[in-house]
Amino acid sequence: MTTTDQQTGETAPAVATSPGYAITLRIECPSTGGATRALTTAVGEAGADLTALDVVESTHDSMVVDLSCNTADEAHAKRVAESIEGVEGAHVHKRSDRTFLMHLGGKLSVEPKVPLRNRDDLSRAYTPGVARVCMAIAENPEDARRLTVKRNTVAVVTDGSAVLGLGNIGPAAALPVMEGKAALFKQFAGVDAWPVCLDTQDTEEIISIVKALAPVYGGVNLEDIAAPRCFEIEQRLRDELDIPVFHDDQHGTAIVALAALLNALKVVGKKIEDVRIVLSGVGAAGHAIINLLQAQGARDIVACARNGALHRGEHYDDAHREWIAQNTNPSGFSGSLKEAVRGSDVFIGVSAPNLLDEDDVAAMNDGAIVFAMANPNPEILPSVAAKHAAVVATGRSDFPNQINNVLAFPGLFRGLLDAGAKDITDAMLVAAARAIAESVSEDELNPSYIVPSVFNPEVAHRVAEAVEATAQRHA
Repeated sequence: MTTTDQQTGETAPAVATSPGYAITLRIECPSTGGATRALTTAVGEAGADLTALDVVESTHDSMVVDLSCNTADEAHAKRVAESIEGVEGAHVHKRSDRTFLMHLGGKLSVEPKVPLRNRDDLSRAYTPGVARVCMAIAENPEDARRLTVKRNTVAVVTDGSAVLGLGNIGPAAALPVMEGKAALFKQFAGVDAWPVCLDTQDTEEIISIVKALAPVYGGVNLEDIAAPRCFEIEQRLRDELDIPVFHDDQHGTAIVALAALLNALKVVGKKIEDVRIVLSGVGAAGHAIINLLQAQGARDIVACARNGALHRGEHYDDAHREWIAQNTNPSGFSGSLKEAVRGSDVFIGVSAPNLLDEDDVAAMNDGAIVFAMANPNPEILPSVAAKHAAVVATGRSDFPNQINNVLAFPGLFRGLLDAGAKDITDAMLVAAARAIAESVSEDELNPSYIVPSVFNPEVAHRVAEAVEATAQRHA
């Protein structure tokens, strides 16, 4: 697809626009009948996607309109504004980035659940009545789960060391992500979550601070903490706290990947215990995916790092890589990722962009499954992988079958909180994955629909029920 510049007549490839780069332009223009048509034409010629045009003010001679559109990046947004300026009589007064507007003042607020209408209400909610509740908890600490926010509150903890694909940007810059995470908790599962962004990347300090904060919370969601530090932090906190601790970058990704794979295998008529799975990426997410796939019965997994497959013939200084080498790759394969993919049934990527090409996917077995989940740029473009693979999934929202953690963590914590769980087991994670997979009915299942929509209101409910039931069985 191309766009054509009406002034030069030159054609250029169309750009891939995104709501993440949505803008609103406030434009003054003539009130003639063709003025708005000229504006929308200019937007199209600049390669943007028009989403709204609203008249703000109008007189006999002129009008002010707000024109909203999706662009590809900041430079593209600037070109769109310049294109509008090229329309006769039009002037752009202001260009607003709609993503930044959404974040103004933050995305969270705190509201009381009880009315405070008079002195009687105040006496029960605060002093003197609250003292009786305090003493009840002092006598029986377990009552905190019943009588305080602890029963429905999760701490979203980060040190800002591995934020999205942005890297080590620190706690303040990580806060918008943690706010978004908390908003998703509330939207999809009614869980009250709060960002806890720590200005330290010292393992012992992080553990100490989270332990000190724990009395307020019914669970801890670790987020965007770099490996290998994240492994020790999670394990120590699980060992030393009496509330569930969950590293979403590991286990959330693993839950949704397993759910997607269960349904993809149904589509191609294969069983998890029979397929050869090649995984690219042996960090936090890769380690957790391997663990959960094996818990579901996978037998033949080859995990590849930058230098090729991990295997028992090598010694690895990283204890987590050593564990992978000792517990996967039963045939002892020692070649590269591209060599490993040949003759495999499933590829799962949580690593880096552009590692595979069309020929690599063509060399996989019939009915191949490709999950290229590196974000925002996958290991292979879905459109390329789909030329030979039977089922393709990614981590992106602009292609079918998005492996999105929001399908897992809200319902998971809803179930953990409702069960009063004190830890998290593999059985709970598998139960969550199965609940997500079963949210796609047999009638709905097809190569382009192996995971439900993140906006399906039943998903979090199903996951919560499955996790709560599993927790209660193992209590």
